Amino acid sequence: QVQLVESGGGLVQAGGSLRLSCAASGRTFSTYSMGWFRQAPGKEREFVASIYWSGGNTYYTDSVKGRFTISRDSAKNTVWLQMNTLKPEDTAVYYCAVRTRPGSAYEYWGQGTQVTVSS
Repeated sequence: QVQLVESGGGLVQAGGSLRLSCAASGRTFSTYSMGWFRQAPGKEREFVASIYWSGGNTYYTDSVKGRFTISRDSAKNTVWLQMNTLKPEDTAVYYCAVRTRPGSAYEYWGQGTQVTVSS
């Protein structure tokens, strides 16, 4: 089992920045990649960004490219999502998740942290 705890959400004005953190505990040695997802009210959960634990390759959804940066500290089992130039449409609950095998679905999820961007 892997336990994930997100933090760093809040209320920010459009154009502002927030930094989300996700701390993993438990069977963290099995981490293959970690990702950030978000779910806005009335919408389905969507992929935001991911990072591979070995090598650090990163991937982003098009709408956040150039604005968001995902990073990790393997020794601390922590992943961050730096969010700059925030827009009202970024408002959502943000979740981090862990995948333990290539090609598998994300198996472990955090409880989520609310990000609200006011216009």
